[in-house]
Amino acid sequence: MNDDYAKRIAARQMQVLVVDGAVMGCLVLIHNSDVMLLDNIAVAPAAQGMGYGRLLLNFAEQQTLAAGYGEIRLYTNAAMTQNIALYSRLGYVETHRAVEHGLHRVFMRKRLMAGE
Repeated sequence: MNDDYAKRIAARQMQVLVVDGAVMGCLVLIHNSDVMLLDNIAVAPAAQGMGYGRLLLNFAEQQTLAAGYGEIRLYTNAAMTQNIALYSRLGYVETHRAVEHGLHRVFMRKRLMAGE
């Protein structure tokens, strides 16, 4: 959560979900050479359980396809078992685990096809 969000906004990598004038969530998408990276996704605590996370994930996947990529990747903290379970239910597959910057991360990917 120590990312330079001003830099992400300037690079057009950050999207914000606003509902009735209130920020409900955001995500950061980074174009890599062959895949899209979902670098961050967050839903406001008061808005959790309302489907905004899935809405943001669907948006990320649509943007991935629109950019011509066939795969989206993400990583999450290994302690976030509910997130890992959700991503798995939505078709994301764990590729590996690693420790980066002292954090135990789970790396996942989802192959996408137009029309999904």
